[in-house]
Amino acid sequence: MVTTHNLGFPRIGARRELKFALEKYWKNESSRDELKAVGAQLRERHWKEQARLDFAPLGDFAFYDQVLDMSFTLGNLPERVRGFHGDTLDNYFRVARGRSAQGADDHSACCGGVAAGEMTKWFDTNYHYIVPEFDANTNFSLDPSRLLEQLTQARTLGVKAKPVIIGPVTYLWLGKAKDESDRLALLPRLLPAYAALLDYFTAQGIEWVQIDEPVLVTELDAAWRQAFRTAYEALSERRVKLLLATYFGQLQDNLELACKLPVDGLHIDAINARDEIVKAVAQLPATTVVSVGAINGRNIWKTDLTAALDWLEPLRRALGDRLWIAPSCSLLHTPVDLNSEQKLDAEIKSWLAFALQNLDELSVLAGARNNGRDSVAEALAANANAIASRRASPRVNNPAVKAALAKIDASLGKRASAYAQRAEKQSAILNLPAFPTTTIGSFPQTAEIRHARSQFKAGEIDQAGYKAAMEQEITRAVKEQEALGLDVLVHGEAERNDMVEYFGEQLDGYAFSQFGWVQSYGSRCVKPPILFGDISRPKAMTVEWIKYAQSQTAKPMKGMLTGPVTILNWSFVRDDQPRSVSCYQLALAIRQEVLDLEKAGVRIIQIDEAALREGLPLRRAQWAEYLRWAVESFRITANGVRDDTQIHTHMCYSEFNDIIASIADMDADVITIETSRSDMELLDAFDDFKYPNEIGPGVYDIHSPNIPSQEHIVNLMKKAAERIPAERLWVNPDCGLKTRQWAEVLPALTNMVAAAKTLRQSV
Repeated sequence: MVTTHNLGFPRIGARRELKFALEKYWKNESSRDELKAVGAQLRERHWKEQARLDFAPLGDFAFYDQVLDMSFTLGNLPERVRGFHGDTLDNYFRVARGRSAQGADDHSACCGGVAAGEMTKWFDTNYHYIVPEFDANTNFSLDPSRLLEQLTQARTLGVKAKPVIIGPVTYLWLGKAKDESDRLALLPRLLPAYAALLDYFTAQGIEWVQIDEPVLVTELDAAWRQAFRTAYEALSERRVKLLLATYFGQLQDNLELACKLPVDGLHIDAINARDEIVKAVAQLPATTVVSVGAINGRNIWKTDLTAALDWLEPLRRALGDRLWIAPSCSLLHTPVDLNSEQKLDAEIKSWLAFALQNLDELSVLAGARNNGRDSVAEALAANANAIASRRASPRVNNPAVKAALAKIDASLGKRASAYAQRAEKQSAILNLPAFPTTTIGSFPQTAEIRHARSQFKAGEIDQAGYKAAMEQEITRAVKEQEALGLDVLVHGEAERNDMVEYFGEQLDGYAFSQFGWVQSYGSRCVKPPILFGDISRPKAMTVEWIKYAQSQTAKPMKGMLTGPVTILNWSFVRDDQPRSVSCYQLALAIRQEVLDLEKAGVRIIQIDEAALREGLPLRRAQWAEYLRWAVESFRITANGVRDDTQIHTHMCYSEFNDIIASIADMDADVITIETSRSDMELLDAFDDFKYPNEIGPGVYDIHSPNIPSQEHIVNLMKKAAERIPAERLWVNPDCGLKTRQWAEVLPALTNMVAAAKTLRQSV
């Protein structure tokens, strides 16, 4: 019989129950017990929804982040929070976001308001994890209490659970040393904690443990490859069975390594590495389980089940009961339930599968393999009809878009003059001071904004009423910025539900869900639009809002756009054409908006590319091709403007140092990047690379409620000035401010403006 299992399930809930419970707790509007109860309810619901599987994951639920969970399980707490002796969950939130609930911080002032842990992207996804911190003195001490709590609950519910943990080598690889020490030198200290954890599972009667080592799909040097051999040899005396899980890419030169590790099963992502499965079967011991990721865990298109069965059949004959099937990776990256969607276009909906529907697909595959295709003939026929409908739909392909794409040439991506000539013209028009201050674009999404948006969607107010409400909020944002003394203003993006979804709603070729929420980090959820067809822009999307904002002030007002690469990477993209083709289509559409903003008199236009680094392939050998079309797409979008129009771009929460030359090749006049959580570490790239244009290193960590002091900002900017000439530095937050409250934003920006004034005295 084929065994079915899942690598992980969305934790936020079909209606974002976890998000709202977390935010209530952080605001001191609910108790810790109430928050934990919501977590228990979600776990129970999700296990019941996975009851059809032979194994359901345990330990995939996290109140903030699974990597942070692993750090606490291993007793690896940053030194700044080790002295806290209260509830572990509150200390956990201090590492995640700088503080816990207000009530929890009141009685421990010494531990409230600490620096939050650094946050960066989980491989090539839009999920953010909290980076483990190491130094030469790091030690590990097992704390299995989180897993024990979940295991006890699972057993009460009769769940056949498979604990999920991050493997020791990937855990070290994900972290950062805060000194000059070597992370791999910590492996001998780390392995006893893992051995103790596996012994703990054995004592609890666990049969299988899923140990995630996705770093195996990246390029590893000899030391890291040896670390795998050392680690798994050290863990080979265990009595519990290990399923080593890889995902997001191909094993390639690590395939032999993975097959020779002393584990009991190997999971391979068949969406990305199907050709490697047969090779793995040939190299693995005859008793090793082969888990095949046959369902795409990162996108929302139906699986072609007939085609999947065709290529699974030879594996079934070769492996017999050693064949397991699962999604390619954790379903964390997909929405929960397509059946919740009552307004989605019926034809497009028929092409889709969310997390619960992925499990349905898994059941059909297992049924066909275990009982023959006739036993699931109706499901297979319905699936085949949906696959054929999508392939034949005239809504997918637009000849006019394809014709425009064919006319792209190199001239579209070139500015008329080099940066030095442009900068001189822009300076004459804008007349900005040294260390000019600005923000990244959004201001708090207040209750009034959300209420007006809800009323408009429900038909309770008309277009004119909604426009008036948004203009009132824009006016407020402008006046607040003027009072603060910011130099370059933004309109605040009151009218935007999300920086990608807002644009997708106005582009042909996109569809939208009501409840297609996916966790980005902590309580932050996004609802990626569904890119199903060729992209075009029917009309201007932002011009009237920016013109209105500019009419409220004499100061420069930035036009705010999301760039093509970020729209692509933060959408559920079509899988029937190369991503580069979709990106070029988006570039042409957003280019039209850029030119319309310029015609409307907007002198500064920011085109956010927060996800540029995120889309980078996991193997360096594939970077050049991705960066070629990604950078070219940005340049097509941005570079049709006159010399005196200043182009900004923004990037956040990724490692940019290794692609800094490509970022410079984008040729934006000003780039703003996240640097505060990493204490300006991201500027290390400029020790060797002389960035040619202007740069705004973020000095206000907007993902934490902590308010940076004027002194802290000055010190960060002085670090930046050691690498970047002061005359080319801007002062700005890390990211947009929509998730913060005005009560936090105003004092933080007051300190930021004051810091800029202090810095100007030194030039």
